[in-house]
Amino acid sequence: MIHRSPSTIALLTLTVSMLAFGQTAKPQTGKPFAAPRTADGHPDLEGTWTNATLTPLERPAALANKPTLTAAEAAAFEKRAIETFNIDRRGGGAEADVARAYNNLFIDRGDKLAEVDGTFRTSLIIDPPDGKVPPLTPEGRKRVAARMERLAHFDSAEDRPLGERCLMGFGSTGGPPMMPVLYNNNYQIVETPAAVMIMVEMVHDIRVIHLDRQEHLPASIREWMGDSIGHWEGDTLVVDTTNFTDKTMFRGASENLHVVERFTRTAPNTILYRFTIDDSSAFTRSWTAEYPFLAAPGPIYEYACQEGNYALQDILAGARAKDKEAEAAKKSK
Repeated sequence: MIHRSPSTIALLTLTVSMLAFGQTAKPQTGKPFAAPRTADGHPDLEGTWTNATLTPLERPAALANKPTLTAAEAAAFEKRAIETFNIDRRGGGAEADVARAYNNLFIDRGDKLAEVDGTFRTSLIIDPPDGKVPPLTPEGRKRVAARMERLAHFDSAEDRPLGERCLMGFGSTGGPPMMPVLYNNNYQIVETPAAVMIMVEMVHDIRVIHLDRQEHLPASIREWMGDSIGHWEGDTLVVDTTNFTDKTMFRGASENLHVVERFTRTAPNTILYRFTIDDSSAFTRSWTAEYPFLAAPGPIYEYACQEGNYALQDILAGARAKDKEAEAAKKSK
């Protein structure tokens, strides 16, 4: 289910073209970058940002021993990726054409690899060094299998993913962590002395990071996006998030998921974003990813997901029809 508001579609071409500025602009040479400050003296993170990138979360097997690429290698990779992701192409037969479903107007993957400190990353994951998500624990595999079993049978609307139900962003775009996905990778940050608000384009999520308290909510209180509290370490905003529910399931994580994020303004058009995932009941070790958020033109327009839409009703109705067919076939034997 892909949803886009008409206003977002109309402005997508303009947005993509203007993002080119954000991906190529550099701070002035000859002097270190000094982040702009808010009235209370902290680095100013406000504005509209995008984390769209061609760099995959995990390093491709063909680049197993190459954590970074040269500029020439990056240009060749980007060209191949854009050609591969071109869903306006024809060929492969009717089924392949239908499977592509949408055209490039609806897609916003970005057109550049993630660039950090002048190097082009082949994976967003920087630890473990192999650029891969660590294996799930036996408990984690069991939990994922049970989740997939529930999803496969369409028994209840509540078994369907939060994004499919228009309740939370697809693929953890809202986070934490805030992951780049197929489209709608835009965020607006508003900063005050007491809190940082992040408005997420995907499914119009609003995330609040509390700067005015140091303790998490009681363990009995659980939230889809967790409970985020933040503090400043020098010029870096450090955000600690716990108190997730068992519905988020980020890559198989449990309600014990613990996410630590770091936001550092490194250039006029760049926030360097890093997150660490720690959940011993899901992963065999913690893991860390890092990539830039780049300045993007605003504003962010309404994401009209249409809560309570007919698609979910149709999915469940179709599943019940299949159940009846299977039951009828069983009785006829």
